[in-house]
Amino acid sequence: MCGIAGMAAGTNVSQKLLRSIAALEYRGYDSCGMAVQRNGAIDIRKNVGTVEAVNSLERFTDMKGLVGIAHTRWATHGGVTQANAHPHADNESRLAVVHNGIISNYKELREKLAREGAAFRSETDSEVIAHLVAQKIARNGQDVEEGFVEAIDELEGTFALAVISIDAPGRIFCVKRESPLIIGLGDDANYVGSDFSAFFEFTRRAIIMEDGEYALITPESYAVKSLLTRERVDKEVTEIEWDAEKARRGGYPHFMLKEIYDQPTTVQAALQIPRGDVQALAGMIHESRQCFLGGVGTTYYIASMGQYFFSRLGGRFLPVVSTDEFAHIAEIGPEDAFCAISQSGETYDTLSALRHAKGSGARTAGIVNMMGSTLVRSVDVPILQGAGPEKCVISTKTALSQAVILLLASMELGLLTGRLSESEVASLREEVASLSDLVLETLNERSGYFHAAANAHQHMKNWLYLGRGIYYPAALECALKMKEVTYLHAEGMSAGFLKHGTISLIDENMYTIVLMPTPEEAELHALTRSSAEEVRARGGFVLGYRFEGDEVVEGLFSEEIVLPRVSPLLAPFLHMVSGQLLAYFIAVALKRDVDRPRALAKSVTVA
Repeated sequence: MCGIAGMAAGTNVSQKLLRSIAALEYRGYDSCGMAVQRNGAIDIRKNVGTVEAVNSLERFTDMKGLVGIAHTRWATHGGVTQANAHPHADNESRLAVVHNGIISNYKELREKLAREGAAFRSETDSEVIAHLVAQKIARNGQDVEEGFVEAIDELEGTFALAVISIDAPGRIFCVKRESPLIIGLGDDANYVGSDFSAFFEFTRRAIIMEDGEYALITPESYAVKSLLTRERVDKEVTEIEWDAEKARRGGYPHFMLKEIYDQPTTVQAALQIPRGDVQALAGMIHESRQCFLGGVGTTYYIASMGQYFFSRLGGRFLPVVSTDEFAHIAEIGPEDAFCAISQSGETYDTLSALRHAKGSGARTAGIVNMMGSTLVRSVDVPILQGAGPEKCVISTKTALSQAVILLLASMELGLLTGRLSESEVASLREEVASLSDLVLETLNERSGYFHAAANAHQHMKNWLYLGRGIYYPAALECALKMKEVTYLHAEGMSAGFLKHGTISLIDENMYTIVLMPTPEEAELHALTRSSAEEVRARGGFVLGYRFEGDEVVEGLFSEEIVLPRVSPLLAPFLHMVSGQLLAYFIAVALKRDVDRPRALAKSVTVA
C-alpha cells in the first residue's frame, strides 16, 4: 500500500533514497517524504504529490546525511495533506518513523499519549508510533533498541516500519508484522524496503524478514532478532534475479502500454515454467476433496477464467472465492486445498485467506510474480510467473500470465483425471505456444482500430461488457480495466443476465461491448448473438469484438473490431488484450494518469 525505503551508508544517502521511493511509487503516490540524520539532528521534508513533484518543492537532494528513511503514501488513515505525509516525528524531532500498514489500537494509544504530553500534528495512525517509541526510549535511559521493542509490543495491527533516532546515530531500526519488509546488503551500504524494488538498482543481495522479527541496520552490518526472545536470528541471503532493464519504459509513453506489448514474451515465460511445478499444482488439486481458487480484483477474475479451464479440460469444478470474503464463506478443511493468485504476493486479503486455509489444515499453492514474497514463502506449492517487473498500477501482463498458467495446470489435471491423453496435452501445449504470435498480431495489426474507437467514443461515460461462458469473466476483467484507468463507469456481466434487469439501462448514454465467442462455439455464439440483438432492438450502441472468419455476425453491431482467427481455447486471451487496449487509449484521450490512476495502489497490503 505504502512504500518504505531506508539506507545506512558511508556517503550521503539522499540521492539514492530519492531513487528508491521513485521505484516504490507504484505502491502509493498521494504524498511522499524523507528524513535524514546528520550532526545530532533529523531533517524531515515531505509534501503532497508525486515523488517528482515533491522533490521539486522540498529539494530532497539537498539533504545531507549518512542514514535516512523515506516513504511514499497511499492514504488510509487521514486525508491527503502535508501533515499526514510520512515521515512522522515525536515532539522534539529526536526520531522519525515511516510506516506501512494499519495500527488497529491507535485511537486508544493516541488518547493516552496525548494525556501524557504528546503533541499530534497529523490525523494518521502512524504518528502514534513516533510518540510511543520516543516515550519508551526516554523511560529506558535513551536505550533506543529497548524502547523500540517495548513500543512494538504495545502496537496492535499489521505493519512494517522503520525508525531513525539521534540517540542511535548511523542506525535504522525496523520491524515486520504481516506487512512486507526486506533488507538489502550492499558493498558500501545496507538498505531496507517494502520490496526489493527499493534497492534492486543498488544490490541484488537480500534478507527477507519474517513476522515477529526486527532488525538493526548500519552501513557495515545488520542484525535480525526475534521480538519474542531478543535473540539474533540467522538469516539466509537471497540473490534476487530481476532484469532492471525490463523495469524501464524503453521508449513507450507509459508503462501500461509497454507492459501490454510485453505480453507475447510473457506467454513464452509462462510456458518455460518447469512443467513439474505446474504438475505439482495439478496433483494437489487432484488429491483434494475440493480445491478453492482465490484472488481479489483482477486475480479474482483470472481465477474465474481458470474455473472454466479446470472444468472443461480437467474434469473438476473448482469453487472460486474473492479472498476478501474467503474466511466468511469458504468451508475448508484438511482434505481440501487452496490456490491463491497474487501479482505481488503481499495482498492483504489474499494472505488472510491463505492463513485461514492453512489454519484449517488445507494444502496450499500460490501463483505469484514477485519472488521472495510472503505468498511464495508460505505455500506448499509455489509457482513463480517470471513475467518480469510490472510498474504500472494496472495489471496487464501479469494477469495474462496467470491465466496461461491456470490453463496449463488444467491440462495437467486432465491427464490425472483421464480427461486428456498425453498426446492431447502435447497438442494443447503446442496450441498455447501459438498464443504469443496471436497476441503480437493483435497488438501490431489491430491496435489502431482500438485507438480510433477510443478517440471516437471517449465521451461515453457508461460502458457495459457482455460475455457468455468463459467470456463472462473476461468481460468482467475488461470492465475493471476500463474503470481503473479511465475513471468511467464500466460493468461486466454474463450476457444472459442482461435481460434480468440490466437491460432497463440501455439508452443513448450506455454503450455495450460484446465479446463474441469463436464460430466453432455454436451454442455460446448463438446465445451471445441473441443478447447483442436485444441491445440493438432497444436502440443501444453495440461495439462487437469478433474473430476473423465469423461471417454470421456481419452487420449485427453498430461498430466492430475484428480480431485474428483463433481457436476457442485461446480466444479469451485475445479479448483480454482487447480490453486492455481500449481502456488504455480512452485513458490517454481523457488525459488520465495512466500508470498511476487516482486512489489505486499496486500492492494492497491493508484490509
